[in-house]
Amino acid sequence: MRILIIGATGLLGKEIMALLSGKHDLIGVSRSSPVSVDISDKQSILAMYKQVGTVDAVVCVGGTAKFAPLDALTDDDFAFSVANKLMGQVNLVRYGVPYISQGGSVTLTSGTLAQHPVLGGAAVSTVNAGIEAFGRAAALELQGKIRVNVVSPGWVWETLEAMGRDPAKGVRAAVVAQVYQKCILEDISGQVVSVTH
Repeated sequence: MRILIIGATGLLGKEIMALLSGKHDLIGVSRSSPVSVDISDKQSILAMYKQVGTVDAVVCVGGTAKFAPLDALTDDDFAFSVANKLMGQVNLVRYGVPYISQGGSVTLTSGTLAQHPVLGGAAVSTVNAGIEAFGRAAALELQGKIRVNVVSPGWVWETLEAMGRDPAKGVRAAVVAQVYQKCILEDISGQVVSVTH
């Protein structure tokens, strides 16, 4: 399979690349790779697809949202979060359809804050919940053409460790990567797959 992995140089992206490498033709995409993309920019997404051509699967583990207390979040913070992590992934699906082979797949990334909000996570929770709703709806619309799924990672061991928190409350990135592999290889669509401890 020819698989496009957006966010390939991040923690999860590296693990997904390592897991799939040697078995598939991988195209790792980041802001600084030979194939690059800014997912908040529709033209950048279109240019990436034109450069890469037809693929069998797209995985997105890129995208950012603003983390701050509700009374500190500005309109611009919400707009940034929506444009980047939410609309970036929505547009990867919308503009990717002509470039994804029949029966291929797109796997998006939300996060645990969609179901389990925390202080300071209002923008992140909003965006993650939107990605999950979009994934389910897009899977219905694209039935018979491509499959669409969403992975919702819980806290990742390595991230918690880097934050100085107890990593035992998280799931190792290598385990999370296996869930992305499942979404690529198995005949499932319209699923939000939570990866929790």
